[in-house]
Amino acid sequence: MAQFVVTTRDGTPHRLEIRDDRTVMEAIRDAGIDELLALCGGCCSCATCHVYVDPAHADRLPPMTDDESDLLDSSDHRTAQSRLSCQLPLGAALDGLSVRIAPED
Repeated sequence: MAQFVVTTRDGTPHRLEIRDDRTVMEAIRDAGIDELLALCGGCCSCATCHVYVDPAHADRLPPMTDDESDLLDSSDHRTAQSRLSCQLPLGAALDGLSVRIAPED
């Protein structure tokens, strides 16, 4: 079974199952991790599902869109590893993915 790891702001890692019909944001939300607000529900219209992706996995993700980049520009915590978790579809190719929830803006 494919899995990925999400680390919460306090440094606690959570191993979650990868299901092809969800995004990283949906998997985190469905696991009951409430640090990720995801106010727009995955419509790419806010930046409240901001995560940092382990650079070792960045090449397995879809390219960032202009809309995603514009939203991340509104965060004081944007880094080169920043992505919106609602824009990261899960699949078997992401087995072992590691993300960390970004600080809240």
